[in-house]
Amino acid sequence: MRRSYLEILSARLAPSPLPRVRSSTPNTRRVQSLELSIGGVWSRSIEEQCDKMDEHHTPLSKQQLVQLIRSLILVEQSQEPRILASDLKYLQEDLHLKKANVYRSIPYSRFGSNRDAHCYRKAYPHLVAFKVSCQEWGQVLLRNKEWDAVLEHTLMAWRYTSELPQWDTTNHNALREQCYSILAAHTLTALQHHHPEPNRGRELLRRLKMAQLHSQSVAPCIEELQRIMACADVSSMDTN
Repeated sequence: MRRSYLEILSARLAPSPLPRVRSSTPNTRRVQSLELSIGGVWSRSIEEQCDKMDEHHTPLSKQQLVQLIRSLILVEQSQEPRILASDLKYLQEDLHLKKANVYRSIPYSRFGSNRDAHCYRKAYPHLVAFKVSCQEWGQVLLRNKEWDAVLEHTLMAWRYTSELPQWDTTNHNALREQCYSILAAHTLTALQHHHPEPNRGRELLRRLKMAQLHSQSVAPCIEELQRIMACADVSSMDTN
């Protein structure tokens, strides 16, 4: 019955626009690719997130359900995934919008905490949208074999993840940790296929160690990068 309700409700929805960019033809096509098209096919990720809501008995109002439906249309269905994903500026705009939506959804009051369970339920659809954005854009870049772009996107998304609200209940911070785990997995996959130049490697190592201050999920990535750099140093000494 829930799925039937979603299908009926989706027919009434209008697309939700993303931030404006300069009005040129290439940029317009890119922004259109990021729009949440309600007429698309329901993806497996959407149904998985709906199932998780059922498991945790998270009550959603009609408005929150509409927002969740709009948010979970996968970006990988865009008509120009390679062109769009290659420009990290647009991916950054997407992450910034998702984070802003989280904070806009939180009711602020002079009484009580604005990080309690009530506020978490208000922000939950937007937190899920943020997580899906991290996951799906990273997968697009991985499929395109843009290894260095994956590393840059991961570090950028890691910073935005660290800026998400800290909730009073520990379990409510699970989505943040899931984002860290997803991003760390993307980073490790990219490093297994891409050996950066020494200067780039040192820069990445410095930034990954800073990311480790927010979560230990990145530790295997640091170890892998250190191994790569050590092998490169040995190879350079053998050549000399």
